[in-house]
Amino acid sequence: MVHRLTQYAHGGGCACKIPPGELEAVVRGLRPAPSDDLLVGLDNGDDAAAVRIDGDRALIATTDFFTPVVDDAYDWGRIAAANALSDVYAMGGSPVVALNLLAWPRDVLPLELAAETLRGGMDVCTAAGCHLAGGHSVDDPEPKYGLAVTGLAHPDRLLRNDAGRAGMPLSLTKPLGLGVLNSRHKATGERFEEAIDVMTTLNATASAAAVAAGITCATDVTGFGLLGHLHKLARASGVTAVLDAAAVPFLDGAHEALRDGYVPGGSRRNLDWVRPHLDAGAVDEDTALLLADAQTSGGLLLAGEVPGAPVIGELVPSTGTTTIVVR
Repeated sequence: MVHRLTQYAHGGGCACKIPPGELEAVVRGLRPAPSDDLLVGLDNGDDAAAVRIDGDRALIATTDFFTPVVDDAYDWGRIAAANALSDVYAMGGSPVVALNLLAWPRDVLPLELAAETLRGGMDVCTAAGCHLAGGHSVDDPEPKYGLAVTGLAHPDRLLRNDAGRAGMPLSLTKPLGLGVLNSRHKATGERFEEAIDVMTTLNATASAAAVAAGITCATDVTGFGLLGHLHKLARASGVTAVLDAAAVPFLDGAHEALRDGYVPGGSRRNLDWVRPHLDAGAVDEDTALLLADAQTSGGLLLAGEVPGAPVIGELVPSTGTTTIVVR
């Protein structure tokens, strides 16, 4: 019997995240104990926490897991692992050790598929030079997989989303369209090799290039879409982002998937959340939806330039409550 994993989940990948506005309301009252060693915490919704160990080392801690985004268990494991490791790369760090997080409907899906999922995660961690040792599992009606990851970075060379300044260019290291293509895959079973290649590509090279170039401001583009993550970056940095829609790269088939109605609910929620802070008069609604498309294991959004990454806009002085202007 062939099991299509996406049919056992209400959503797929990072599109199943709690909407950003609701999530911010949930965590608003959480206040960690003050500490000079907590370099990055909850304040600006960064990709991971960072704690100073000593003058040369900061510990980076993060976790990420989600429901199946593709039907193949091995590919899902690879995608989920690459996505979890990305949070460390988005902070300018290197992953050191990871733990599996697995939820499995053991009376519904064969455990052999769980083993394939874990094998995919192991192979990606091996490629990243990150130890994968143990983890935790629960019996759950819906399959979920991801990692808890610990990494290291230099405390003075962290990439963070509040370090953007007017005059900095904006670069994007992976094309958009993963959300709509994954939605089409879930509905039709069509397999999109380019999308899988993008989602399983580690952000390690881009992260190292950013640190080497002296970049200090970055985030990765995942479930809140390019517009959502750019809004958080601009808001945290006290600037406005000017986005050149024509310069943003998209995967083959993304526009067609949107045209045919394969839009994740998370993408629409992302656009609704950003809209009060968005001046998108220069583009139509379909383009705005693709710019807000919920990505899974997307690329890095950098306030700076690195080789091979297109420049898609720039940061300018704040224009009040508008954090993004699309041209």
